[in-house]
Amino acid sequence: MESEDVHPIDIVESLAEFHAWEFDRIADDQIAMAVQGQWRSYSVTLAWSGFDETLRLVCTFEMEPPESRLDALHNVLNAANDRLWSGAFTFWQPQRMMVFRYGLMLAGGAQASPEQIDTMLTAAVSNCERYYPAFQLVCWAGRDPEDALQVAIAEAYGRA
Repeated sequence: MESEDVHPIDIVESLAEFHAWEFDRIADDQIAMAVQGQWRSYSVTLAWSGFDETLRLVCTFEMEPPESRLDALHNVLNAANDRLWSGAFTFWQPQRMMVFRYGLMLAGGAQASPEQIDTMLTAAVSNCERYYPAFQLVCWAGRDPEDALQVAIAEAYGRA
């Protein structure tokens, strides 16, 4: 039985409506939304690339660390990324943005399910929520990156 192909961004739009997230369908292949977490609101953009058959997720939040703490921030980012199995953090210094990125490969005409995309969105926001306190402790409390990460590991988590 063949099912009709559903565009991944159409699925994301349906999920955004279901969760009552503010969203803007920027183009046929791109959507941006605001997702409220415990710590802050996150800007989430998903874009479909037909060229390499990848659904790309970028979840950002503003962060303006003191210049003197940039090395420590990069160290805690590397340590956090070592603990992640899917997705990765980076800091876009010119934009002063913390970024979590993930790509869902759908090569060979594979179709993403709503459950896959919902899990992808939930994981992105959950990881931002989980590591946000560690980034804050390193940047503004002067904590050692490994010490700050213990907060992320030990913390009890709510919903994303």
